[in-house]
Amino acid sequence: MVAQEYTVTGMTCGHCEMSVREEVGEIVGVQDIQVSAQTGRLVVSAQEAVDDAAVLAAVEEAGYSAARVR
Repeated sequence: MVAQEYTVTGMTCGHCEMSVREEVGEIVGVQDIQVSAQTGRLVVSAQEAVDDAAVLAAVEEAGYSAARVR
């Protein structure tokens, strides 16, 4: 399993987390999503690496901005 970590800005509550989780969950191959408004972190897990651009676009669609943690 591959885990990719991102910072997400703008989240403030559980509803924010749910919005990000729903959008990222639509990406093909994603198996697990951990998101925290408190820490501003998003971890996406899949069998193979997921395209960063797809994750960033999904977070933006939810109304927030993100950057990959290297």
